Amino acid sequence: MARLSREFYNRDTLTAACELLGKYVVRRLEGELLAGRIVETEAYIGRCDKACHAYNYRRTKRTETLFAQPGTSYIYLIYGMYHCLNFVTEPEGEPAAVLLRGIEPAAGEKTMARLRYGDKPLTNYRKKHFADGPGKVCQALGLTRMQNGLDLTGEELFLCESLKEIGLEAREPVRERVRTGPRIGIDYAEEAKDFPWRFWLEKEEDDAAV
Repeated sequence: MARLSREFYNRDTLTAACELLGKYVVRRLEGELLAGRIVETEAYIGRCDKACHAYNYRRTKRTETLFAQPGTSYIYLIYGMYHCLNFVTEPEGEPAAVLLRGIEPAAGEKTMARLRYGDKPLTNYRKKHFADGPGKVCQALGLTRMQNGLDLTGEELFLCESLKEIGLEAREPVRERVRTGPRIGIDYAEEAKDFPWRFWLEKEEDDAAV
């Protein structure tokens, strides 16, 4: 089954964060494949980034996974309730990762909706905000700290170029462009809060509506 290789992650974090846009994150949950098309990411680089958990090579029980080999999942808990999925990048020992901020559901939508909303109806508002935040992404994919440290070239959690590579159908592509800007929710990070290290896809027809 095709998936992104370890070499994809073993390089510059900003490049990886940008090139992850449009790829698919796939989670195997109880035999079912849940997949989402990546539409928003953020880069974190420990050697120079005060927003990174491992800034200045700070090594703790929590950040240890950031020092793992590239292509490892780094999942942490914020506010005691939301999980965030990251993909470790750059050579082993160099703490850096890409945070997955948003996906569009692409396969296993019914299961993902149940994981997000339980038995609540899938209203237009809920569809629009289905997975437009890191906590929502992990909830939709059934990810918790239990999946921290997974090998992203393995079977349980991986990324791929297209759904066809894993035997699933994909929606027709739309015209999009890559946008960049400051990351979200890191006002504490001094000068790093202004780094334009957030990347997202914007549908080109959005311009016509402005």
